[in-house]
Amino acid sequence: MHQAAATARALIPEIVSRLAKFFPQATPVRIPIRLSRTEGSGNDREHTFLQETVIEFGTAREVLFAIERPLEFADRVLLESRDGTLRAEASVVAVQYHPERTVIAARFLKDVPNWIVKP
Repeated sequence: MHQAAATARALIPEIVSRLAKFFPQATPVRIPIRLSRTEGSGNDREHTFLQETVIEFGTAREVLFAIERPLEFADRVLLESRDGTLRAEASVVAVQYHPERTVIAARFLKDVPNWIVKP
């Protein structure tokens, strides 16, 4: 069972890279994050924790990652890096369903300057 789990984790960057092909500016980044669903509007927004995951690819405006729970187009999420350098809301702009994983592309709702630095 442990080998199967390790194999499944190893495939995550590969399945996310399939969606990344639709985002020509996407760069591999591997940033661990805490992902929450955002509900409500204005000051009444609530964030419901979904899971920890890893941003596998990013552009200046989008992040791509895989999660175990389903999200839908236009769902709003909060992305928070472990070190606190990234805390931003985004909206789901693309979804690919795979067995036991959902691959997501989400676009930041506001400009997030310098969150991704290309070499």
